[in-house]
Amino acid sequence: MFKKILIANRGEIALRVLRACRELGIASVAVHSTADADAMHVRLADESVCIGPPAARDSYLNMPAIISAALITGAEAIHPGYGFLSENAKFAEMVEAHNLVFIGPTAEHIRMMGDKITAKTTMADLGVPLVPGSPGELASLEEAREVAERIMFPVLIKAAAGGGGRGMRVAQTAGDLETAWREARAEAGAAFGNNAVYMEKYLDKPRHIELQILADNHGEVVHIGERDCSLQRRHQKVLEEAGSPVITPEARNALGKTVTDALKRIGYRNAGTLEFLYQDGQFAFIEMNTRLQVEHPVSEMISGMDLVREQIRIAAGEPLGYTQDDITLAGHSIECRITAEDPQTFAPSPGKVEMFHPPGGLGIRVDSGLYAGYRIPPHYDSLVAKLISYGKTREEAIARMKRALREFVITGVKTTIPLHQKILEAPDFMAGDYTIHWLEKFVAAQQD
Repeated sequence: MFKKILIANRGEIALRVLRACRELGIASVAVHSTADADAMHVRLADESVCIGPPAARDSYLNMPAIISAALITGAEAIHPGYGFLSENAKFAEMVEAHNLVFIGPTAEHIRMMGDKITAKTTMADLGVPLVPGSPGELASLEEAREVAERIMFPVLIKAAAGGGGRGMRVAQTAGDLETAWREARAEAGAAFGNNAVYMEKYLDKPRHIELQILADNHGEVVHIGERDCSLQRRHQKVLEEAGSPVITPEARNALGKTVTDALKRIGYRNAGTLEFLYQDGQFAFIEMNTRLQVEHPVSEMISGMDLVREQIRIAAGEPLGYTQDDITLAGHSIECRITAEDPQTFAPSPGKVEMFHPPGGLGIRVDSGLYAGYRIPPHYDSLVAKLISYGKTREEAIARMKRALREFVITGVKTTIPLHQKILEAPDFMAGDYTIHWLEKFVAAQQD
């Protein structure tokens, strides 16, 4: 087992990794920008190193600075968390080249799954179901027209190197296609430096279902159940559940076997999440995230597993030590992503936190780096806390989440706590009857 790990991230995920290290008896090294000198992960780590000014490109994305920090502190491994460099194959290669261990998949698998066209082709070859669409990159507008005629409108044009909804356009009819094609390519090129796009059939009422997996270096792959991440605004997840209100144990087990068999064949290792659209009883693969997910706590709550601890064990070469039959999923868990934003306009709200009172009680967990007096910097993602509830049933998890949201006090900045309170009171949510398009309509109705 490692003696010291550098955490190449910030905020609540840096704290999450730090806590797992502490429980394993591993020393932690925090890196931080000048804007994060007073952050909680810096205060609690065994050592800390400033790696640059506030801009992420000069600090948390500064690969030479992070590698140097690991070497000068004697760290043996680097945990990238999520975001920033977590899915950067070049960084994973650089870590390994300096005789350090990257706590994550191989650079080969990060690169394979980072290109959505390659990922879809690979999964199709392995028998994983896909959304109907183009077999690869669309070489021309003419090819886009041919594919759209074959799979029928509406269609979705997506950036091959995309993420966060950028480089995506819907064409409802043939008349919309040229504009969608040009806009998607232009946005993809500007956002990712790669204007390659592909096409999928646009599904009108899908749910976003993802499957959490773990794989060791000895050929064992297991899944930790599904999460329902359908409640999204502008392709950003807002609230997640485990398990999904609409997935049966039989459907979960069938998908899990297909996915774990596929990942065994390519020799995948460490944690990962496969994302699917689910409509009319059918799953369709859309992408794989080769990292820990923001919403991983809900899977931990229903399984009793520490996914970060498992990541570290796998990276250290240890076998999983259990099979799929040993994993028991029980109860229900919900996560609300609390962001420092206006709950109606969603304008960012950085600033000084005057009061911070997290909720507690049975079945409640709070992952956050906030504290009273902390100044939320304007330079990074607005996520400031994850509120997680657990209950024996979905109804109990909802009741506990409602209670916890009422107790949660953050003053000095605006947060999305009021939005979450409204979502949990909505009849459609209570019934589990929603799709990936539901939240956008709900938010628009609140603003009228």
